[in-house]
Amino acid sequence: MPKRGVLALFCLLFGLTLVNVPGRAPLFAQAPEVDMALVLAIDCSFSVDANEFRLQMRGLGQAFMRPEVKEAIAKGPNGRIAVIAMQWSDEANQMVIIPWTILATDKDADRLGAALTEIPRRLAEGGTSISMALEYGAALLASAPPTQRQVIDISSDGRNNIGPPVALSRNKVVKMGITINALTILNEWPTLDKYFEENVVGGQGNFVIPADDYAAYSEAIYKKLLREITGPGIS
Repeated sequence: MPKRGVLALFCLLFGLTLVNVPGRAPLFAQAPEVDMALVLAIDCSFSVDANEFRLQMRGLGQAFMRPEVKEAIAKGPNGRIAVIAMQWSDEANQMVIIPWTILATDKDADRLGAALTEIPRRLAEGGTSISMALEYGAALLASAPPTQRQVIDISSDGRNNIGPPVALSRNKVVKMGITINALTILNEWPTLDKYFEENVVGGQGNFVIPADDYAAYSEAIYKKLLREITGPGIS
């Protein structure tokens, strides 16, 4: 089945809204404005084992189903955000796992959360190319629904070790008007949050939230999403 057909079937099964896929002209040129277009960039590199991946996806999915996150979306000026999810590892491996999806109701958030919780690892393990994950995420935002605020939400437990220097990619992305926020998992690099502050995050209101380990990921990603949704231009 062609890639677009697979994405359409996925969205039909989970009740999600297929807004656009990479490489296609936007399907929403006249669509209503959203309060934020958010790229969820999920680490699938060698350092993330099967159990850690499941903890990551479960925590991310459950965060969207929490009442506080739904309430924050509803309180925005337009009452809706757009979300796309991707997995990434080395410089040649990035993949959209959920296409652009509008969250405008509690049911939308629940469906997205349930989908994220169940999605398997789709990429082969590889090195950690945060730089190419950022550039891929920026390309996805080029086809996002209309918005005044574009954000890449990247989670990782490691440093950039393959691909372009991450600070160069960060600077390129920020010049496009995109904000980069991060969640760092400190199980292997206790000072990873400092590395991300200096080399990865950027743009208006950017921030890093650390989690001591994958067990702490769920609460950390919830706090991160809530802060992003209620950030500049939303609250």
